[in-house]
Amino acid sequence: MKGSERGGGLLRIEWPTVALIVACYGAWLALGLWVWPDWPLVALAGMGIVLALQSSLMHEACHGHPTRSPRLNELLVALPVGLVWPYRRFKAVHLRHHADDRLTDPFDDPESYYRALWQHEQLPRAMKTLLAVNNTLVGRMLLNPWLGSLGFLISDARAMLHGDRVIGRAWVLHGIGLAIVLPVIHVGFGMPLWLYVLGPVWLGQALISVRTYAEHQWSERPDGRTLIVERSPLSFLFLNNNLHLVHHKMPNVAWYRLPALFAERRDEWVKMNGGYVFPNYRALFAAFAFRAKEPVAHPVLRRAAEPGRAFRPRIRAGGLTGFAGSAPVPTEPPKD
Repeated sequence: MKGSERGGGLLRIEWPTVALIVACYGAWLALGLWVWPDWPLVALAGMGIVLALQSSLMHEACHGHPTRSPRLNELLVALPVGLVWPYRRFKAVHLRHHADDRLTDPFDDPESYYRALWQHEQLPRAMKTLLAVNNTLVGRMLLNPWLGSLGFLISDARAMLHGDRVIGRAWVLHGIGLAIVLPVIHVGFGMPLWLYVLGPVWLGQALISVRTYAEHQWSERPDGRTLIVERSPLSFLFLNNNLHLVHHKMPNVAWYRLPALFAERRDEWVKMNGGYVFPNYRALFAAFAFRAKEPVAHPVLRRAAEPGRAFRPRIRAGGLTGFAGSAPVPTEPPKD
């Protein structure tokens, strides 16, 4: 592997990711300062795409990219142009999600869209309907930016009221970032904040929802729970996380190396996840635009389960190593 990607101690820098971060924030500013005044619809749509890309870059940073310094990675991507997610909260939630033997468990996987049967039965009828619609792809794009954001905000507010200082510090840092971003939007761009929320923020989260919609499903085998979408024009926007099984098995690998790693061993990867594969996102839309891919109630968890049972991955330099309950796979990509 090239020295720019491994080795070099704290000086290791992945320049493609650095360049993309600069381009992402630069595009955000350019759209707001120069495109918005004359072509507002183009600016709103372009900003939505930029916010989706910035979310993907936050994901890269929490896995230890583009440098070996977690603090520097945070500094590079934490400016909250997407408004909702504090970087440190995003990182904590996502790294917990990487316990592959607990994927889809509604108690141990914080990114699960399932509910235990007893939880589901206790919900009001209106909420059951919303969650059922949210399990269609179109519903996920329209509803999840609101359902997911509100649920996250309420959960964090409760934790802070109960004295969680770690979450509190994450929100203080997020507030500092918002103190920079909100005046730029309102004064610098001259854009109403409500329009920024209903336009770019909603669109950005809706685009990311296309990726997250099919990333995981329940399977008896942990490796069968994670998706592969082989190719798509959206791959770049998602930083190749359409090859999601490869990412879960090699979470410290930079986004631009994933396609080659998949291509080298395609048949192995497909066999590993039991054929949970779509050729592209168009096929996903054709199958599940208005039809639920999964039930809301978890297929196995029919009674109350004891939370806190997740395998705890070892966290090193903002990434992950070590997985339980998965088929053997090399922990490092092949050397160049």
